[in-house]
Amino acid sequence: MAAAEVEGLGYSEEAPSHGHSFVKKTFTRPTNCHQCAEYIWGLVSQGFFCEVCNFLVHEKCIKTILIPCVSLAASCVENPVAHCLSEEKSIKGKFCNVCRKKIHEAPGLHCEVCDYFIHDYCQEFAVPNCVDGATYDPWSQLHTITTHHNNREGNLPAHSKCFKCKKACWSPDCLTGMRCCWCGLTAHSSCVTSLAKESLNCSFGKLEPIFLPPHAVSIPRTQISQVNFIGLKSKENLPHHMLYRTEEARALAVSDDWSSTGGVEASKELEETMHLVIKTRDEKRKEKSTKEKEKETEEELIKVFDGYNSLRKRLFRTITVNKYCTKEELLAAAMKAFVVSQDSKNFYLLDVYADCDSEREVEIQDPYPVQSLVRKEGRRPAILLGLRDSENDSGIIKVWARKLQVGQTKIVLTVNASTTTEQVIEQALTDFGLEDNPDLYELVKVTLDCGRVTETVLNREDIPWEVLKRRGFESVRLMELTRFYLQLLEDPHGPDVALFVGNLPQNLSHKNYETILLDCLDPESKFSSLGPIYYEYGSMVITFDNSTSAIAAYEQLQGRVYEDKKLMVIMLPTLEPEMIPSKTVPLLVFVNVKSGGCQGLQLISSFRKLLNPYQVFDLSNGGPLPGLYVFRKIVKYRILVCGGDGTIGWVLQCLDNVGQDSQCSNPPCAIVPLGTGNDLARVLRWGSGYSGDEDPLSLLRDVIEAEEIRLDRWTVVFRPLTDEGAVLDGGKAPVVSAQTNENNAQIFVMNNYFGLGLDADLCLDFHNAREEKPEKFNSRNYNKGVYVKVSLRKMVGRKMCKDLHKVLKLEVDGVNVELPPIEGIIILNIMSWGSGANPWGPEKDDRFSKPNHWDGNLEVVGVTGMVHMGQIQSGLRSAVRIAQGSHIKIHMTREIPVQVDGEPWIQPAGDIVVLKSALKATMLKKQKYKVKRRNTAPPTNLPTTPIRAGSTPIPQVPQSAPYISRSHHLGGGPGTSTVSSSAPPTAGPSGSVPPSTSPPLNLADLCDSPTHATAV
Repeated sequence: MAAAEVEGLGYSEEAPSHGHSFVKKTFTRPTNCHQCAEYIWGLVSQGFFCEVCNFLVHEKCIKTILIPCVSLAASCVENPVAHCLSEEKSIKGKFCNVCRKKIHEAPGLHCEVCDYFIHDYCQEFAVPNCVDGATYDPWSQLHTITTHHNNREGNLPAHSKCFKCKKACWSPDCLTGMRCCWCGLTAHSSCVTSLAKESLNCSFGKLEPIFLPPHAVSIPRTQISQVNFIGLKSKENLPHHMLYRTEEARALAVSDDWSSTGGVEASKELEETMHLVIKTRDEKRKEKSTKEKEKETEEELIKVFDGYNSLRKRLFRTITVNKYCTKEELLAAAMKAFVVSQDSKNFYLLDVYADCDSEREVEIQDPYPVQSLVRKEGRRPAILLGLRDSENDSGIIKVWARKLQVGQTKIVLTVNASTTTEQVIEQALTDFGLEDNPDLYELVKVTLDCGRVTETVLNREDIPWEVLKRRGFESVRLMELTRFYLQLLEDPHGPDVALFVGNLPQNLSHKNYETILLDCLDPESKFSSLGPIYYEYGSMVITFDNSTSAIAAYEQLQGRVYEDKKLMVIMLPTLEPEMIPSKTVPLLVFVNVKSGGCQGLQLISSFRKLLNPYQVFDLSNGGPLPGLYVFRKIVKYRILVCGGDGTIGWVLQCLDNVGQDSQCSNPPCAIVPLGTGNDLARVLRWGSGYSGDEDPLSLLRDVIEAEEIRLDRWTVVFRPLTDEGAVLDGGKAPVVSAQTNENNAQIFVMNNYFGLGLDADLCLDFHNAREEKPEKFNSRNYNKGVYVKVSLRKMVGRKMCKDLHKVLKLEVDGVNVELPPIEGIIILNIMSWGSGANPWGPEKDDRFSKPNHWDGNLEVVGVTGMVHMGQIQSGLRSAVRIAQGSHIKIHMTREIPVQVDGEPWIQPAGDIVVLKSALKATMLKKQKYKVKRRNTAPPTNLPTTPIRAGSTPIPQVPQSAPYISRSHHLGGGPGTSTVSSSAPPTAGPSGSVPPSTSPPLNLADLCDSPTHATAV
């Protein structure tokens, strides 16, 4: 295959022909060509069928085939990357990328970072061609780097059209067409190679402004796959015997090691397991019909096993040969079936069903062996292709160049039983045209097996040919899938390899953390530095001088338990800021997979496919800290938080902790609402809750178009009256999000709202119910149902918050405020509370200014009872407006339920102070008016408009503006002191002031900046 032909398909330029074993076939039902996606017309022998991978094709399309057969595909991959295969589950409407058959009512697997689908039983032949999200090369310059498309065959979106010929390139009936995992470009496989030169390079499509380019990501050169870097719990982490789930397959998976007992026991074992499979009448009828047809011809269909492991697992391929062919022709056909490139004299054939009284098998000696093969009733003849142990002292090995400045990337060397690794390195350097010192290089053996990639560094005295032969005894196919890489001894990643360690006790000293880690590690795995340490989370980052020590430490810490908690260990990638284009503002994605039922799992899988998997982090695996540490050197980036209001507060809190160590201390944050209330997301126009119907690509495009806006944040200080500062019985204050000073005062940061009394009491009951049975609270509707049930109980039960105004003293901006008869107080920073309700109510002609979330003021409202709360939730009434101000003090004479941003507890008597926080938060607000997008695949490879350096500025409101008057405003009761605002009421279209009974404003409009205000 020429270089021009394979560029863009993800295979090596030196790849051989497609390797398909085509035979003519008559199709009895409508069938699509896998090459052009059109129907195969005709009466008899309409098309061709590959006996190995089930590829169906027109006779006219055979010459244009570029997709290699599955028997050859793995050996054609230049840079193998193992797939991050998910747990086994039912997959519908997809086609297997190995056998090309539909995955229907059968266990299936899919890759979490690319559109690769396979049957569970097809994993043995999975091709390790996953997306490589970390390709940093220290010898390359940013302006010289080009990124090729990461094309995946088949399973295209409906109605996909070829970018080249504009014809349909998808089919619901077969595996056809190519699609880039990153930019989404779709094309026929025959059209991919004929694209214009500028279209051959991937520009990441519409997501280019937020896409983290692979050449800016570096991971250490280790045997650990990208599964461990992105924190994915995948099928790769399961024991190998668990890969066979069915009863039949489990019985066949006896051993993965080559047995010296040979094929005698293996064939007997095969016969025993074959009796477990009962053939149906239809299958027997088809087999009888096939045999009758074979009798009329001179061809024989034979099963070929490529080693004893394949014989035990019953993994074979079929070949069709002439009944009178010679032994040499039969051997050549068997080697061709497994794409064996070695000399045929190194191999022999065995009759699988032949009886043998000796300890070792006797190879086939008959010069015309097909007629003499033993045939069992109801079974085809079977042979085994084996590698000779003796008289096999020389052969060829494939050596690839890894991140070396060379013209050709692969060479083939002839070696023998005396050729050492050092001699192979010297010869490879000569053939690659490198004149460097051989001591600066090393040779790595890479084995591709079942979609996995295993690497082993050879010693200088090792014999590569003997290493390859040992692999061939297990399986001839695996021998062909074993290659060698020549690479520099020095890791391009650099000397620093970082591990994130979590689940340790909180708030220990630096010395204690160091002692704990050193006790868990061997002396050879000692880290070079410890820090930063996140004391309040019991987490830290440890750095090693080399990847060998880091791998050893990773393996030792992964299974360790400290104080009944299993340590959490994540190996972190490194980002190179100088390799990120200036027009790119990378997006850091956090997904709380526990929010919104299964929606979090679906979103994180979609985002890993649409973006670089190294910019998407699972919050259940270490929280936000690993991602924030990885992005600490990026000068400008954005954050997307997928979760509820609590998740957003968690991320903002972690940003406060790591901001001083980061280049970007205040990145703007967007939201995908997965929680129950989602009040902050409502205010910023991200919606009331993600339903799963919206395309994840549209969500990311909304993030690109969103404008930056400031969010006020507030410090809430609790000072109990008791000397010890302890929380009284009946509840406890959360310790994760609070800080305690020497005066036993607890300090919280508030983003949304703060409640006392009835609202907090209701929230506390809901919280206790969720803590008791957390497994039930996995959907938004169920959570709301429990909330309603708790509310009804409060209506008829004991009223803990009755006459709340008698036990509270409120002071706003230094002025005492008389409270009306209420049972709860809510202090609002945003105009959304309790799943979208607006307690403040619509704008009206009173003494209060129009509120928003950046004006430096808080709104204080009261609720008179549970019925009043229900009316607020339904939009029938508003809460009692009490005051506005920037400094609020509350004195409590008894314990009262309180909640800060949904975290409830019972607070003992004391003082509460709410004041402006020095911490800043910049949020992303979804654009209000959007151009309607066509429901067709866009030309994703066209240039895109990047995020402007000067995005919509955060409105700076002057202190003298009447609508943010910092004087407090009372609710208008008798004896209250007020300062009237000079802002006139908003006029309607006719110029008159609208009545106070006008419909409630949209929450997003209510919180718009003055430049975006909408007349009502």
